[in-house]
Amino acid sequence: MTASGEGVTTGALRHPAALALAGCLALAVAIGIGRFVYTPILPFMTTGLGLGKPEAGLIASANFLGYLLGALAAAWRPVPGDARLWLVGALAASAATTGAMGLTEDLGAFLALRFANGALAALVMVLASSLTMNRLAASGHAVWAAGIYAGVGVGIAVSSLAVPLAALGDGDSQGPWLVCGALALALSVPVWILLGRRERAKPAEAAAAAGARAEGFTRFAVAYGLFGFGYVITATFISDMVRADPVLQPAENLVWFFVGLAAAPSVAFWGWAGQRWGNERAFAAACLVEAFGVLLSVLGGGIWMVLTAAALLGGTFMGLTALGLVNARRLSIGDPRRNLALITAAFGLGQMIGPALAGVLHDWTGSYLEPSLMAAAVLAAAAMLAAR
Repeated sequence: MTASGEGVTTGALRHPAALALAGCLALAVAIGIGRFVYTPILPFMTTGLGLGKPEAGLIASANFLGYLLGALAAAWRPVPGDARLWLVGALAASAATTGAMGLTEDLGAFLALRFANGALAALVMVLASSLTMNRLAASGHAVWAAGIYAGVGVGIAVSSLAVPLAALGDGDSQGPWLVCGALALALSVPVWILLGRRERAKPAEAAAAAGARAEGFTRFAVAYGLFGFGYVITATFISDMVRADPVLQPAENLVWFFVGLAAAPSVAFWGWAGQRWGNERAFAAACLVEAFGVLLSVLGGGIWMVLTAAALLGGTFMGLTALGLVNARRLSIGDPRRNLALITAAFGLGQMIGPALAGVLHDWTGSYLEPSLMAAAVLAAAAMLAAR
């Protein structure tokens, strides 16, 4: 997506560190906190509100449906006016929809709030990437772009610490939602300052045509969609898995922290792997590592095993996201915006189906074993498709 009115000129640009930090904070707010804080709060909701696994999966899927539709809408046409205002407004709205989850106990309200939050997360992803990566590339500092996606891991790690501190008891989900909403709002404030002034767009940017698909794009888009399904079951329910097992309960407050801690530096590592092995081979390798982590989360049988599973999940899912976007650009002819929207849609469809199906399977079997085995098999299929 090319943000309307936001391009780059030959004038002075912000320091690359400031631009990378702006993107990092934006993704920490909308993705790391806004989208993924549901995972560590879910055990508090199931205990305090009596939320069943199908309802929990449905709420997660509502968020992912919002992300899918929001990504498609954001890619369909540029936003009018100053894209920085849209970005900061979307961050504020994301914080508001996060905090508002603590003000209701109605399932319909949960679904509406999480749907809106997902759509806002997609808008932030598109705008933050556009506003920061374009400027970094124009100034010859594209290498700083990896720092943007580290924000997801930072947001996960910060919110994983905030949730247990904010909860007044095992069944208190209100406090964590309200505190994380306030935290997201506070982290949004520096984004406007770090982005700096609005810059005039080049005429060529406003008239960029949608790119065509190169050979292999469809196959890779399917692999990317399978990854979306394969990662999301563990990413949604791992905290609930730990709480349900008396042996693992002492690790409840650590498991999501390990996900975030591993996610922050993983983009740089998998970016290096993509340059060394090729994007598709690196993608396949990361899928297999993640499949092993998914299996370990249900077959490990001990605290250190589940923490290792959390680290493997965190250490791959953002790296896979970055590899997917980079490879989609490589497989595009001309402006890659439409192709990026297509693989984002494939990813969104996979991650929307995953939690709802996992919740139903859990009710049938009484365990996360079957959904996790299915997720690992899907990740292996994604690896085979990408490696071809």
